[in-house]
Amino acid sequence: MSDRGGTVAYGDRRLLRACCTVLVGGLIATGCAGAGDDQRKPEGKGSASTPPVPTGASTTAPAPTPTALDFTPDPKRAPKTEAEARRLALAVVAGPDAWAPGYVKRTPYLSDPDYWPVLGANCSWETGTRPASVLASVTAYSEVPATGGKGVLRVAATVTVHRTESDADWEMASTLEEALNCPDQKLRDGERVTGLMSLGNPFGVGGNATAHDALREGGSYLNDAVKGKQFYSWYQSRLGQITVATVVKGAPGYQEMSDATSIGTSQAQVQALVTMLQRAEDQLEVQS
Repeated sequence: MSDRGGTVAYGDRRLLRACCTVLVGGLIATGCAGAGDDQRKPEGKGSASTPPVPTGASTTAPAPTPTALDFTPDPKRAPKTEAEARRLALAVVAGPDAWAPGYVKRTPYLSDPDYWPVLGANCSWETGTRPASVLASVTAYSEVPATGGKGVLRVAATVTVHRTESDADWEMASTLEEALNCPDQKLRDGERVTGLMSLGNPFGVGGNATAHDALREGGSYLNDAVKGKQFYSWYQSRLGQITVATVVKGAPGYQEMSDATSIGTSQAQVQALVTMLQRAEDQLEVQS
């Protein structure tokens, strides 16, 4: 993430805003942690009465909600060939450093250039053919190795560069429909997700202040090699002709949301997602 100067970098401010709103199980949980506060749960209901304002005290009006994403793309910088799109995707995709300390590269680390998964009619994921509307797609695989009685936490980040913004928008809509049509999905032999729910938020809705569109899928992850159900979380956002996504497959010893004693995986997941959005902006926006 680039530092644009000042006491807090522009990208860091966006990251702080994004980390304050995390989609959870089809609902929205809001709440930002201050210094020394790792808890990120919804705030409780307020008092039934409002304390009086002392005489002579001034009140501060809340900051206005942005009505448009602060992003102006430069058509000259938009990728037009597969080679340009792949270079862009590789520059944007989140490696382990974008998640959090303790994450490392998996082997293999990057997906094959022609890899394109499709959800079949039987709700099983299969290897398909990359559509003509997609210039390039790159997935980077990371993990937290097993340690201290915890299992291996596997995560991934994907960047897809479409030919047009409408193509990227169509992908977002299709992803939302996948959970509706197939709430139970087979990822591969021995791995599946169940009870998937999806929720989409365009800019300005549900706390989305970082992308033109955003969505979240959540459900349960089952692996034949791991005892019990784990959580499954997929975040995806669109910035112009680019979509970025992060996925976490839960593991024993981990929890999705933070509480008073533990930091959940959602914090690193949101950080990786917003890092990719910031990188995409840096690659595509008009330069001053």
